Amino acid sequence: MADRTEPASAPPEMRKAKWRHIGPGIVVAATGVGAGDLVATLLAGSKFGYTLLWAAVIGCVVKIALAEAVGRWHLATGRTLFEGWRTLGTWTSVYFAIYVVVWGFVYGATAMSSSGLPLVALFPDGPDLKTWGILTGLAGLAFVWFNRYAVFEKVMTVLVGVMFVVVVYVAIRVSPNAGDAFAGLWPTLPDDSLLYTLGLIGGVGGTITMAAYGYWVNAKGWTDVGWLKIMRLDNRVAYVTTGIFVVAMLLVGAELLHSTNLSLESGDQGLVDLGDILEERYGAVTANLFLVGFFATSFTSLIGVWHGVSLLFADFVANVRGGQGAGDGSAREVAAGSRERSLPFRAYLLWLTFPPMTLLWLDQPFAIVITYGVLGAFFMPFLALTLVWLLNTPRTPRQWRNGVLSNTLLTASGVLFVVLCVQQIRDLPW
Repeated sequence: MADRTEPASAPPEMRKAKWRHIGPGIVVAATGVGAGDLVATLLAGSKFGYTLLWAAVIGCVVKIALAEAVGRWHLATGRTLFEGWRTLGTWTSVYFAIYVVVWGFVYGATAMSSSGLPLVALFPDGPDLKTWGILTGLAGLAFVWFNRYAVFEKVMTVLVGVMFVVVVYVAIRVSPNAGDAFAGLWPTLPDDSLLYTLGLIGGVGGTITMAAYGYWVNAKGWTDVGWLKIMRLDNRVAYVTTGIFVVAMLLVGAELLHSTNLSLESGDQGLVDLGDILEERYGAVTANLFLVGFFATSFTSLIGVWHGVSLLFADFVANVRGGQGAGDGSAREVAAGSRERSLPFRAYLLWLTFPPMTLLWLDQPFAIVITYGVLGAFFMPFLALTLVWLLNTPRTPRQWRNGVLSNTLLTASGVLFVVLCVQQIRDLPW
C-alpha cells in the first residue's frame, strides 16, 4: 500500500491537559503488569537487592516513549495502528494473524490460571484452581461482552487503586532501607545480572497490550491531535504509577527475600509463596491483603486483554475485509463503539475464553509452547521498530513525526527488545 498523507484541513483546537481526563493510560499500564511481571521483579530484588532499582526506572521511561508513539500515531493520522502496519506490507498482516491466534490460545489459559491462584489461597476450602480459573475467565467474558469502554475503564481504575495501595502498603510494611534504595538508582551491573536488568527494563508492562493503547485512546473519544497534550499527561501518569508499583515490588523482594536468603518458586506460584511468608512475618491480615492485590493484578490483565486485544482483532478483520472505515479513519469507528459491538470482537472474546480452558487440564503441548514463545518474543521488537518506520515517513503528518528524543528512545528500545527476543528464543525448551 502506498504512502499517503492526510488531506489539509484546519488544525483542531489543542485541549488543555486535565487530570479528570486520565483513563486509557491507567488501563494499558494495569493490563501490561501481570502476575508474571510481579514474580520477575520480586526475583530480581531477591537476587540483587536494591542494585537494579535504576533498571525499573529506565523501564518506565521506555514504556512512556512506546505508548506515546502509539497514541500519537492514532491521534495525528486518524488511523489505527493496524492500518499503519498494513502500509508496511502484507507481511505485517500475516505475522499478526498467526500471532494473535496462537498467543490468544495460550494466554487465555495463563490469565485464567493466574487469576484463580490467589482465590485458591484466599478460600482454601473452596473450588480447586481449574474451577476458579474457569469462573474468572467466564466473569471476564461476561464483563467485556456486556459493557462498553466507559464502564470498563472505571472498573479497571478501581482495581488499579487496589493493586497500588496493597503493594505500596506491603513495601512500607517490610521497612525498606532508604539509603540502599537511593543507592540503587545509580546504574550498576552486578555479576550475572545482565538478563535480569534487560528483563526489568523491557519486560515489565511490555506486551501486545501496548499496541492496544491507541485503541483505548480512541475508545475514550480522543480522535485527533487536539487531544495530544491530554494523551501525553495520561500516559506519563500511568507509567509513573506503574514505576512506583514495580519499585515497591523490588523493595519487597530486596528486603523480605534478599536480606533473609529466602527463595520463591518461579511462575505465579511464587506469589502464593510470598503470601505464606507475609503471613508468617506480619500476620494473616497483611497476607490476605497481598492476595487481594495479587488477584486485582491478575484480573486487570485478564479483562484488559479480553477487551484490548479483541479491539485489535476486530480492527484487523475490518481492514483485511476492507469494510466500512477500514483504511479511512478507523479511529473514528473505534471511538463510535462499533468495533466493540462487532462480530469479530465477540468471536475473539470467545476464542480467548473457551478453547484455552482445555489447557487447564493438559500440559501445554510442546509445539504450542515453542510457537507461542517465538511469536511472543518477536512482538515487542516488531512494535518498537515499526513505530520508528511509521513515525518518520509521510505516513505521519510532518509536524507530528518523531523528534530526536523519540527516535532515540524507540530505537534503543527496539535494540533492547531484539536482544531480549534472542534470549527468550534461546531459553525455549527446544
